[in-house]
Amino acid sequence: MVSEEFEHRPVMAREVIAHLVEVPEGTVVDCTIGGAGHSRLLLAARPDLRVLGIDRDLIAVAAARAALAEFGERASVVHAGFADLAETVRRETEGDIVGILFDLGVSSPQLDKRERGFSYWDQAPLDMRMDSSQGITAADVLNTYDESDLTSIISSYGEERFASRIAREVIARRPLVTTGDLVDAIKAAIPAPARRKGGHPARRTFQAIRMEVNRELQQLDSGLDESVHLLAPRGRVLVLAYHSLEDRMVKQRFNNWAGRGPKLGRPDLPVAPLEAPLVRLVTRKPERPSEIEVEENPRASSALLRVAERLA
Repeated sequence: MVSEEFEHRPVMAREVIAHLVEVPEGTVVDCTIGGAGHSRLLLAARPDLRVLGIDRDLIAVAAARAALAEFGERASVVHAGFADLAETVRRETEGDIVGILFDLGVSSPQLDKRERGFSYWDQAPLDMRMDSSQGITAADVLNTYDESDLTSIISSYGEERFASRIAREVIARRPLVTTGDLVDAIKAAIPAPARRKGGHPARRTFQAIRMEVNRELQQLDSGLDESVHLLAPRGRVLVLAYHSLEDRMVKQRFNNWAGRGPKLGRPDLPVAPLEAPLVRLVTRKPERPSEIEVEENPRASSALLRVAERLA
């Protein structure tokens, strides 16, 4: 059973499992195992596969271990991040790696756990750490970064057009202590007509601060770089992204691996075209959740699934 502390509905489970049941025998690495929803379904569908689950969230690690206990030695779960992928695989597995799944962003249990500070709907400490053992928190970012750095983060990671106004307001209100303090600063900075459109006015800024606290794009960059070189022939890497920055990075990296001309591996660093393709693109365009899934789980609405398969 999945712990009530971390009960999480896997996004696009049908599509993910359909792509992974086609891989050869070996080990699949679930890089954000969460409540182990995808992994449970995969282990049930393919008795010849093993799963190594990794997660930066210690609560998720404990929940996943409990959820996968019935599969015995076919499943193991460790505390690690994307940037530790290669080292973790070398230490924890033997044999072929035939699948790697990245499920990006913040999970429902993290959002719903008030004290984690991910949600703009509650009064909570400004934390936002996926890994509670790390040092930097959202409060540290908001109360110590200078105005230009805050503006850059909110603009780049949140794609927020009022980033400079929000940064200025945050500086003026320091120290910020709670998520409510941040919401109040954002609402004060954004003009009233703009606040009435496009969902909650704090959504983009909360996303940006969370991404900075957890170094999400940097972690993804490292994990993607390592993933393709860990895969055995016909192994697959799958990425579930939830906003344009992540999906753009994944698309560019997949295209580069497929030898489709020079692309940008990450927004600030050009990557030279490969001499020979490493992968074939299983999904030329990202797959999206069905209307039925979105109706049942609105948080899945922005999901984009891309899949690439390692060539011999």
